[in-house]
Amino acid sequence: MRHTIAQVLPHRDPALVFKDLNEVSMLQEFWEGKQQQRAAFPSEGLVVYESLPSPGPPFVSYVALPGGSCFGNFQCCLSRAEARQDAAKVALINSLLNELPSRRITKEFIMESVQEAVASTSGTLDDADDPSTSVGAYHYMLESNMGKTMLGFQELMTIFQLLHWNGSLKALRETKCSRQEVISYYSQYSLDEKMHSHMALDWIMKEQETPGILSQELRMALRELEEARKAGQELRFYKEKKEILSLALTQIYSNPDTSSPSDDQLSLTALCGYH
Repeated sequence: MRHTIAQVLPHRDPALVFKDLNEVSMLQEFWEGKQQQRAAFPSEGLVVYESLPSPGPPFVSYVALPGGSCFGNFQCCLSRAEARQDAAKVALINSLLNELPSRRITKEFIMESVQEAVASTSGTLDDADDPSTSVGAYHYMLESNMGKTMLGFQELMTIFQLLHWNGSLKALRETKCSRQEVISYYSQYSLDEKMHSHMALDWIMKEQETPGILSQELRMALRELEEARKAGQELRFYKEKKEILSLALTQIYSNPDTSSPSDDQLSLTALCGYH
């Protein structure tokens, strides 16, 4: 930790940096230093905070880092300022750990990860060389991101988690797209409002087929988000799920006549949601 701080913040005394620490300012300073070095996410914005509206405690705060990784306060906080500091603390610890050599994707890391994936899927090591298998696709993704840090790799992983959750990966397999084609295609994209809108439209269509599924999924997403936040985990996947489902519900209630999606909507889903 001290070695990392000395590299990223050379004007700070590593021995004293954690004494009377202001996590919010330290986190901001850390990422400003990273951007000045152009070592990570040079085109992204800086640290962004979000406080959930609440009439009283406990308060919840989230912090999004450059590149998209998200963390929240895991303690019960009696003020918004305390929640913000606590979220910044979790994000700062993860940002510092991310600088360690063990947090980079190396050949050794890939070998260990693939072996773990094989053990968890009851597959074989031969699957790692076959992109048509889930282990092979995972191996291909890791190889394509050699040298990246875990936080740098996280955004791509979150996209594929959402595509799997949303049913898009299954739809793409049915169109005979190879896993390599899907990975190469979506590796060029980031999670933005456009992708949110496409996934929200998919869920509106699911709601028309199975009334009540949106509310059920949203309740589950909120529960998963809270559990992950209290455990101090990275939250991007759970938070994106919540925002996509909330957007879908908002669109349904703002336009009650959604019983039959227009041809334009269906075409948009087919073209943009499933390319």
